Amino acid sequence: MSPPALAGRRVVVTRPAGQTAHLAALIRAAGGEPVLFPALEILDAENLQPLAALVERLEAFDLAIFVSANAVDKALALVQARRAWPAGLRVATVGRGSERALERHGFAAVIAPGERFDSEALLALPELKDVAGKRVVIFRGDGGRELLGDTLAARGATVEYAECYRRSRPKADTALLLALWQQRQLDAFTVTSSEGLTNLHDMLGEAGRQCLKNTPLYAPHERIAAAARALGVQTVVLTGPGDEGLVAGLAAFFAKV
Repeated sequence: MSPPALAGRRVVVTRPAGQTAHLAALIRAAGGEPVLFPALEILDAENLQPLAALVERLEAFDLAIFVSANAVDKALALVQARRAWPAGLRVATVGRGSERALERHGFAAVIAPGERFDSEALLALPELKDVAGKRVVIFRGDGGRELLGDTLAARGATVEYAECYRRSRPKADTALLLALWQQRQLDAFTVTSSEGLTNLHDMLGEAGRQCLKNTPLYAPHERIAAAARALGVQTVVLTGPGDEGLVAGLAAFFAKV
């Protein structure tokens, strides 16, 4: 019997704290050892009053889009503390993680892509093509891409943004990562956002740049992969989408080395 695909491999998981369980479990199931090193911290929005005011008029909208699992959890915590979700307000999201988060909150009919998990894939769905005259609210963090809102507005929708969290760079001790790398016991980084990649690069500092550049990095989207190449990472592996895609990419790579 052949050993598990990731047997003996240490894989860095850079998702925010509290959002690592699913990916870490998949890595363990494949025989690997996840090394948790959050490169992104999720905080409440500094001013929740605009979000609270929007929640009071949710009936005014035809569609609510959540851009991430963070948006789901932060927004719905406030909604559920104040009111019931309007029966006629449909929900949509871009990824498997946020789709699972919506299901945990009791949403069964979620509009979401089935393959690629990004704004472009969501916008390609039939439900988002004919939106002329519709009112759409987009729950998101501070800032972020404008593609969803701009495209829906161009298609005739009225779009409002609801900022329900903010992102920050965590304070972390990099000693364990650098020690593992120096001992040749660090096999891979997984990165699931461009901002997380930038934070990781900055957190590692000068002493850790060679660690990042010389350790295979796995990313589920070409934007992240391109950003890693621009930082000088020598081996960048573009995987399938979602946590399952990341682990499948890891397994396929290490089967060849």
